[in-house]
Amino acid sequence: MRIVFIGAGEIGVPTLQALLKSEHEVVGVVTQPDKPVGRAQIIEPPPIKKALAGAKLPILQPARIKEREAIEEIRALAPDVIVVAAYGQILPRGVLEIPKVACFNLHASLLPSWRGAAPIQAAIAAGDRETGITVMYMDEGLDTGDILLQRTIDIRSDDTGGSLHDRLANIAPDALLDSLKLLGEGNAPRIPQDNTRLTYAPKLKREDGKIDWSEPADAIERKIRAFNPWPGAFTKLDGPNLKIFSASIVDLSGKPGEILASGKEFIIAAGERALSLDEVQLEAKRRMSATEFLRGHASTLRAAP
Repeated sequence: MRIVFIGAGEIGVPTLQALLKSEHEVVGVVTQPDKPVGRAQIIEPPPIKKALAGAKLPILQPARIKEREAIEEIRALAPDVIVVAAYGQILPRGVLEIPKVACFNLHASLLPSWRGAAPIQAAIAAGDRETGITVMYMDEGLDTGDILLQRTIDIRSDDTGGSLHDRLANIAPDALLDSLKLLGEGNAPRIPQDNTRLTYAPKLKREDGKIDWSEPADAIERKIRAFNPWPGAFTKLDGPNLKIFSASIVDLSGKPGEILASGKEFIIAAGERALSLDEVQLEAKRRMSATEFLRGHASTLRAAP
């Protein structure tokens, strides 16, 4: 089949690469515009465009996909199927109606759980035991379309947002290729979502990473892992933010935010039990072990707010 791939994020790269090697013909790719990145604000292409280095096929980068010019450029590619993965913009009806056969979205959750922009982080933070990739037929709603198939994986006790992202990215290609095979054979199901199980995962902002020490230690520990690497879990210590990359739960108690030990262990009390910090980074400094951090700061530490 003739396929147009629409995506921008890293999670879609293995799927695009699999499509390029498959029996299907990728006739064009739509991704986000190049943009400035980092403190130096160097202009960088999105990961999907980087993955296409040397490939000879049309790459469209509209600022807004709902613009008439963008819609007409996609229509001119005459796709049988449009595949969407982590694009970052909602597709208008004008795009959804272009493909001859179907418009698919690869979503990083077991829909209808965690519709929205941050399903990977939400699943870890909630303590879910499993997640997966859903291939769904797209409609004008936010992740509301019928399900074609799902592939499930366990969430490990040490999974971070980054590690789970990578594992989901690796199972997405087979999920899509199996879906296209079912479609070609005329056996592709359409399963309506069960809205009684609906949950949302809204887009995360940097401030969402601020730790609330009144929460139980296990909830905070899950958020630390979920928000690694983005948006990053942090607390304030005497002004600067301290980013926390990993921590372990300990059976100590105290006033939430109270520093219970700061010798060889950096322990902070939570609403229930406490957390021993493992790896941290003070604002504008390098990443280091909590033990290394304490060697320079133990005498000045005060309770976290």
